[in-house]
Amino acid sequence: MILERIHDPKDVKDLNKTEIQQLCDELRTFLVEKVSKTGGHLASNLGVVELTVAIHRVFDTSKDRLVFDVGHQCYVHKALTGRQSLFESLRQYGGLSGFPKPRESEHDAFIAGHASNSVSVALGMARSRTLRHENYHVLALIGDGAMGGGLSFEGLNDAGASGEQMIVILNDNGMSINTNVGAMSRHLSKLRNKPAYYEFKKRYRRALESSEAGRKFYELSHDVKTALKKSVYPGSTMFEDMGFKYMGPVDGHDVEALTQALLLAKELRRPVLLHVNTVKGKGYRFAEEDPGRFHGIAPFDLQTGKLQQKPCETFSHVFGETICQLAGKDKRICAITAAMEEGTGLTAFAKAYPKRFFDVGIAEGHATAMAAGMAKQGMVPIFAVYSSFFQRSFDMLMHDVSLSRVHAVFAVDRAGLVGADGETHHGCFDPMYLSIIPGMTVLCPSNFSELRMMLRTAIEEMDGPVAVRYPRGGEGKYRDCCGKGLVTQLRDGSDITIVSYGIMINEALDAAEILAEHGIAARVLKLNRIAPLTNDEVCRLLRHEKHLLVLEDCLGTGCVGQRIAAILAQEGAAPQHLILKNLGGVLPLEGSVAQLYRERGLDGAGVAQAIKEILS
Repeated sequence: MILERIHDPKDVKDLNKTEIQQLCDELRTFLVEKVSKTGGHLASNLGVVELTVAIHRVFDTSKDRLVFDVGHQCYVHKALTGRQSLFESLRQYGGLSGFPKPRESEHDAFIAGHASNSVSVALGMARSRTLRHENYHVLALIGDGAMGGGLSFEGLNDAGASGEQMIVILNDNGMSINTNVGAMSRHLSKLRNKPAYYEFKKRYRRALESSEAGRKFYELSHDVKTALKKSVYPGSTMFEDMGFKYMGPVDGHDVEALTQALLLAKELRRPVLLHVNTVKGKGYRFAEEDPGRFHGIAPFDLQTGKLQQKPCETFSHVFGETICQLAGKDKRICAITAAMEEGTGLTAFAKAYPKRFFDVGIAEGHATAMAAGMAKQGMVPIFAVYSSFFQRSFDMLMHDVSLSRVHAVFAVDRAGLVGADGETHHGCFDPMYLSIIPGMTVLCPSNFSELRMMLRTAIEEMDGPVAVRYPRGGEGKYRDCCGKGLVTQLRDGSDITIVSYGIMINEALDAAEILAEHGIAARVLKLNRIAPLTNDEVCRLLRHEKHLLVLEDCLGTGCVGQRIAAILAQEGAAPQHLILKNLGGVLPLEGSVAQLYRERGLDGAGVAQAIKEILS
């Protein structure tokens, strides 16, 4: 086994051509076996096996900086940088992260989890290197999907003009930036992919640059070649006009061609864009046939590709079903997604109402501004988006949505803790940033029935911007539909009041049951709406409380509990004891949601224990 001998990226450099191919085959087997047990991002990693191996043959990532975009394609990199033995714990509590994390290894240059930022980060590192007179290479590895994000073009625009030595590797595994047509284009692509072509270019340049006449001839021939390339192969011109040296497209599954291309890019000492074509899911039939399903997948059977456990109904599915029903009655309803059609439950809507479905790519800010425009002109747009990705839309929420007070609906998926994807994906900020948007109403369903009801209310009965936030996965034990009005009392008690909202109400009810066994009567209040919260409403509910606990799965600064505490203090109605149970100031790492609740004392037992300590 070649892979068992790889303890450090330096070991990859010592392998011959035959061993390299065997290593790639073993890496694919390794990935499929490990991810089938833990779940994770499989298809994206299978597609970059040869590319990652080639990068480690040419560069030293302990010193050179490899910046991943999104980062879900870093498994091969982790396996080659001394972390093979940790894959049994991939995305598990206390285990190996599914994304690049500098805390794990010096080979991980930067935390990644969101899209389109790699070029900007890499340019920052390159500029730092220049200012500090240091010597290392900087690479950004970005996919064609992430390249569609506006931030990537901001980075490319600046990086090309900067002249800084850096390499942007465009991993094109789906839609090409430009469609290549004609026999000449295919011929040039094939020619550029050959290692001999790169070797010839190096020798040709070195020979001519040794004399003044040679340099002039090289410049002339280079200009002629560039003009010819632009006329027959226009796909490269956008990057070259930005200031990049465009190379490619290169076969992303040919290690030798990739190695030669990277060596040439390394020598050019200027901004280079290397265009690489790969196949998502390559090497595992089921992932190649359905790369979308195997992009991020739960544990599955190796032989059949089927999930080990039957998928349960989720909030995302219920959302998709509900808006399909509502759209059948109201032709104003449109659905928007930012490259998350399946993840947000919009697949059925896209098939049923294709003219009213808009996938804008990885462009949350654009989606929000577009929703504002649609709403201003009489449509009812529903933007379904993950909470952590929605953060990108903050300026558009303020400027385009709030100021015009348009009736746009935001379905905020993955609110709260999401589990195995860890700190980059937890939806722990939307209670704060949505609540400060003037005119925004934020609804918090606790179960599927309330989600259906609140969506109908948001679309049919409300005006202005409305956000409906709900968690990843399924519902808990609380199944009643009591989502009308600001608050619902779920349990009476005189010793302490527990206030919570959304899925966390299940932990509040568990805590009340535990406390009852110890003779403590807890009142449980469920907030159906966390914004707006007026002074009158809060005081009417909580003015006479002696002991109060507010339970949330978001960070502490700016949380609902702090807002309630501020209102009560302002009105001279502060309780004797106030407990704010939330995530504090640090996001949790990987682990199941139940494990993370327990770690932070947000589960029923932890809440009950905190109350017993206060009351004693």
